[in-house]
Amino acid sequence: MKNLVICSLVLLFISCTGSSNMSPSETAKVVAESFYHGDKVTLKKHTTAEGFTNLSSIQELFVQDKNSESNFKIVDEAMEGEVAWIKYSTVYDPKPGVFKLVKKDGQWKVTHNGPRDKGPF
Repeated sequence: MKNLVICSLVLLFISCTGSSNMSPSETAKVVAESFYHGDKVTLKKHTTAEGFTNLSSIQELFVQDKNSESNFKIVDEAMEGEVAWIKYSTVYDPKPGVFKLVKKDGQWKVTHNGPRDKGPF
């Protein structure tokens, strides 16, 4: 009986730690690094379908060495309800980039930033 209780507690702890939600800025960092390092699996996991299509179509032009440091830095961020905007910089691009994120199924995901999207920056 004691072993059953201990195993149940361990399983409960593991299941709770595996479902942590990332903030918009953490998600943006994962997306930027997976984009530049050519990791399509991670990129797809943290983007919407439109965002993945947009980013993966140009990804080969920007792929860097997987061991290189991106030096990802948040320049600015803003939230408007279920939409977040992250302005960031990396060593790979001299001009700061902007990600638009939406909350989908409780998780922040990078989506397509269309020409009509007027973000806060």
